[in-house]
Amino acid sequence: MAWVSGVAGALLLAGAVTLIGTGYTGVRVAGSAMEPTYTGRDHLVLERTGAGEVRRGDVVLYDTGDDRYMGRPVLGRVIGVGGDRVAQGPDGPVVVNGEPLFEPYVKDGDPSGGTPGYDVRVPEGRLFVLGDFRAAARDSRSFLDDHAGTVAAAGVSARVPDGPAGLLGRGAALLLGALLMVTALVTGVVSATRGRPAVLPPGPVPFPG
Repeated sequence: MAWVSGVAGALLLAGAVTLIGTGYTGVRVAGSAMEPTYTGRDHLVLERTGAGEVRRGDVVLYDTGDDRYMGRPVLGRVIGVGGDRVAQGPDGPVVVNGEPLFEPYVKDGDPSGGTPGYDVRVPEGRLFVLGDFRAAARDSRSFLDDHAGTVAAAGVSARVPDGPAGLLGRGAALLLGALLMVTALVTGVVSATRGRPAVLPPGPVPFPG
């Protein structure tokens, strides 16, 4: 039965490694646009996601595919999705579909960052994205004349997980797989040792008297 545990452990270990390798990616935060939520040089583990899975409030890693950010991926918070109306008056809260957003995560409690007001409709298949440090972020507000400042949802490659449960579960599977393999190896070695014939120590062979 040891080989069964070994095979099961190997499969579980391989599956966990594959899921972690393909389902997650790492990134180091650069700049201050997402302070205080994430600061420069923070290392984040992001889960890979498709355009159709992005929701309001998600912090995502996206690429605009143009020269907005010199071709580099950017971390930002999704404020509006396709069809949403996003507006903000000078020094006021962000309003989505007529409802003011409660944004406890913004730097210094300032949701506007002193920028002029705007009122846009998010095109289908696109996202309105802002940084948490509004006074320092170069986000959708900086490109209002280009698709209302929005970015293509297809440009999102990953997002910050809601919690550690997914990654912890995969980590637990990896550890369990490794444990099963080690257990099977030890069991196999013990079984092989017990099955060996006894070896007499060197010396004269006693004869029956």
